[in-house]
Amino acid sequence: MNALFLTFVFPLIGFLLLSFSRGRLGENLSALIGVGSVGLSAATSAWIIYQFNVAPPEAGVFTQQLWVWMSVEGFAPSFTLHLDGLSLTMLGVVTGVGFLIHLFASWYMRGEEGYSRFFAYTNLFIFSMLLLVLGDNLLLLYFGWEGVGLCSYLLIGFYYSNPNNGNAALKAFIVTRVGDVFMAFGLFILYMQLGTLNIQELLTLAPQKFAAGDPWLTLATLALLGGAVGKSAQLPIYVWLPDAMAGPTPVSALIHAATMVTAGVYLMTRMNPVLAMASPYPMFTLVSSGQGPLIVLGIALAAACMASFYAVIAGYVSGMFETRVRYTAISLAYQICGALAGGLTPLIGTWLAHHFTGQWWPMAVFYTLIATLSLVCVLALARQYARSQHLELA
Repeated sequence: MNALFLTFVFPLIGFLLLSFSRGRLGENLSALIGVGSVGLSAATSAWIIYQFNVAPPEAGVFTQQLWVWMSVEGFAPSFTLHLDGLSLTMLGVVTGVGFLIHLFASWYMRGEEGYSRFFAYTNLFIFSMLLLVLGDNLLLLYFGWEGVGLCSYLLIGFYYSNPNNGNAALKAFIVTRVGDVFMAFGLFILYMQLGTLNIQELLTLAPQKFAAGDPWLTLATLALLGGAVGKSAQLPIYVWLPDAMAGPTPVSALIHAATMVTAGVYLMTRMNPVLAMASPYPMFTLVSSGQGPLIVLGIALAAACMASFYAVIAGYVSGMFETRVRYTAISLAYQICGALAGGLTPLIGTWLAHHFTGQWWPMAVFYTLIATLSLVCVLALARQYARSQHLELA
């Protein structure tokens, strides 16, 4: 597992090579670099997943410190990678799905102007997304968080010669910045109160220094939730999502169906123990048994139902298949409910079904089979089954 850092180094190298070539490389060489770098990352991830399962690290957690960013008056954030069951799942999704989409794009984008530029952007996206899911501190996570936001702007506005596409990219960039500002406030509050941004230290210190319902903790968690709402395109910060189809089709698959929109759910899941302390009343408290608070989850589920109902109506009215698929991302509200309820197992099932719906992918099929024989490998229903588990948690 010492090769963990290579999972994001390969896409970074691909991005640098393609960027500094300034479009002078041919399509074949650009595809070799762009697809090959992500393929090497996926192969490395597969080997790490195998090692993690065959010889699990102590306590089920592997950390790899690469260097210390800075050291200023006790503030010494490190560039450290954290691998556990949650980040391992996301690692496989980001690199595995990312590689398949890159492979498809190498054919789909043939003949398009800016062929190498497209793969430079997508390589940068994979690099940023891996930093987001592997970072052991919120500062490194935020670095990747902003990176995927930048890539969404670049990819949505890929056909920038059309002013409408440029406007759609700008709209996505500005609207998602609203959620990112909220998240930045959350980071400031947590560091001010706890003196660290290391995620594992935060999870340890929060119960020691905060009483349940502490106003500062409540503000911090609400700010983090605001960031998740913006990144996962939830109500009311979803207005950029319909216009995001201005980019090439592989962009929709890479950003809005496979990885980026699940970043908010990942953040909520990672910070769940801290979120559990944000309520002053026991009836609002998230408990480790997985039984969520009745009132909070009731409100969250009502919001999720409203979001899904809106997605169905808006998608139907649009009359375009791609737009209808795009609106399904709003239904990630159910996954946020699952994260709040502490239901990690069905949440992972939903992730797998969301990422692989429409493809006969072995892992998604396996999940469907063990979930219920009645589904008979209908992957669209696998997602519905996982959502039903979230409803049962409430």
